[in-house]
Amino acid sequence: MIFKHIKTTTLLSSIMFASAAFSASGQELADTAGYSKFRFGSYGNIVASFKDYGINRFQKEGSTKEHRATIAIPEFSVGFDYKFTPKWILSAEIEIEAGGTGVAVELEGNENGEYETDVEKGGEVALEQLHITRLIIPEFNVRIGHQVLPVGSANAFHEPLFFFGTVCPENQTMLMPSTWHETGLSVFGTFGRGYGVFDYQAMIVAGLNANGFDRDTWIASGKQGFFETDNFTCPGYAARLDWRGVPGLRTGVSFYYCPNTGANSDKSQTYSSYGKIPVEIFSWDAEYSNRYLTARADLTYGHVGNSSAVNGRNGRLPGASPYSRLTPVAKNVLSYGAEFGFNFGNVFNIAGCPKFMPFGRYEYCNPQKVVEKPYVADKRLEVSKWVVGLDWFALPNLIVKADYSMRQIGTSKVFGKGIYNSENEFSISVAYIGWFFKH
Repeated sequence: MIFKHIKTTTLLSSIMFASAAFSASGQELADTAGYSKFRFGSYGNIVASFKDYGINRFQKEGSTKEHRATIAIPEFSVGFDYKFTPKWILSAEIEIEAGGTGVAVELEGNENGEYETDVEKGGEVALEQLHITRLIIPEFNVRIGHQVLPVGSANAFHEPLFFFGTVCPENQTMLMPSTWHETGLSVFGTFGRGYGVFDYQAMIVAGLNANGFDRDTWIASGKQGFFETDNFTCPGYAARLDWRGVPGLRTGVSFYYCPNTGANSDKSQTYSSYGKIPVEIFSWDAEYSNRYLTARADLTYGHVGNSSAVNGRNGRLPGASPYSRLTPVAKNVLSYGAEFGFNFGNVFNIAGCPKFMPFGRYEYCNPQKVVEKPYVADKRLEVSKWVVGLDWFALPNLIVKADYSMRQIGTSKVFGKGIYNSENEFSISVAYIGWFFKH
């Protein structure tokens, strides 16, 4: 499970040990001793944003300049763990995103402001985890069922208390499903000692579906789930390895590979004459925390093989299909980011000072890094972004956040102006996480 009750007194302990985001590794094994039979918990956040840009970036100058405000509940999750025995554990989590589902009217900014009535509105109710774990030894354990893929920091550490700011960094959520959860089998564990402590996880799961690949979010919409069953014709393979041999430091690499995402298409013949469409994703991320500061960094590179075939077919998918059909889909994508936060009270040695964490973050994302001819990359999707803000830990597991983001469009420059209208916004949020009942 991804929930972890926060008991420690320092910010470092609160963040480092509050989540099983260490790839279901030794940290999670240790956490199973925190209850005897059953526990129930939840996490969620509420976000309000005040923006100076319109809803449609895909115009000649980019987004129009206008003032508007939005409010949402991006996620609310409930979950539980149940021990059949100390070695056999059932875990489940249900996530309600953006208010759930229902009948709604959507305003399509990418389609000249057209109105569309959908049976399912913008949010969703999703089974994020449902799996049975067999604990064997610390070095090797087995899990089967629906589980989170620990690919990239936005999936491995997606709970709202474990990143700075009001929303999860865009540089990863734009390229991969978030939160990415699939059904399959995994093995995990921890090994080593001293400076050589490693956590690992390896998975075989339902693969991506090339029907969902598009211009705006690359392969993120290729996650299956529209239908009652997922195609397992070509599985996906995911792996993660973390090193945490130095106190306060964790650094890890993760990988995803699906040999032929076209084989998982809704109709088996869609890409049959085009050859295989493989997907590879490589990601690195790191975090260092002590009583004064927390620093994080990440880098992601992705590749779609035979992307010209994807572009040729996806633009001609039936109009009734649940996919965007926006092309071109990039051959290669790139994102990276870094953030730093300081514990104000500890830095200035103020006794009893609440945990105020001023922070700054830079991130870059380009879901159109390389596009195969005859298509041309759309520079309006290249984003260079600064975020500055403040996180206040009202309680160890309750946090109030505020930030201001400056999004430059169509440039890779760290400083300066993009070639399209910039997008700026101020946001505030309240987030929590905790176990409410243990037995």
